[in-house]
Amino acid sequence: MLNNLFDLRKKNFTKKRVGRGIGTGKGKTSGRGHKGQKSRSGVSLKGFEGGQTPIHRRLPKRGFKNIFKNKFNIINLFKIQSLIDKKIININEEINTKTLIKKNIITKELKGIKILGSGEIKSKIKIQATKISKSALKKIEKVGGKVELVTTKEKHNITTPISNKKKIENKDKKNKTS
Repeated sequence: MLNNLFDLRKKNFTKKRVGRGIGTGKGKTSGRGHKGQKSRSGVSLKGFEGGQTPIHRRLPKRGFKNIFKNKFNIINLFKIQSLIDKKIININEEINTKTLIKKNIITKELKGIKILGSGEIKSKIKIQATKISKSALKKIEKVGGKVELVTTKEKHNITTPISNKKKIENKDKKNKTS
């Protein structure tokens, strides 16, 4: 109730028209004074603190933006299960990037889909993904689902399947050596 109140007196005020003659009190220089940087149009001294070193110069530079970063569409298992429960995704259909875009679950293709293991899955599903966490893989295979890992070639946007075992074995070998 209190947040809906407003002042009716302020509603009737009109904007002061500047530069309309000396009789208005805001004529000639329009209340900006004579000469100087602040009297000119298009000037805003953003970050100026009256000669004191401004905050953006006092604080150190930090970090950088990696232009080569691979961005994935991240989907958790609980999200997939809720979409199945709502009958947005059909269990018999294979879940991949194209089907998710058609159903408006994701908006862009990016570098593919990454499936994370947060939540539980009850339905047996077939899914094509670029990356998958170990916990998600275990949960899907425990229910009897199948996961096919694919890679995307950037120039032609072609997805090619990779055998699951080879991909996981390669990851395990890298983890053991490092």
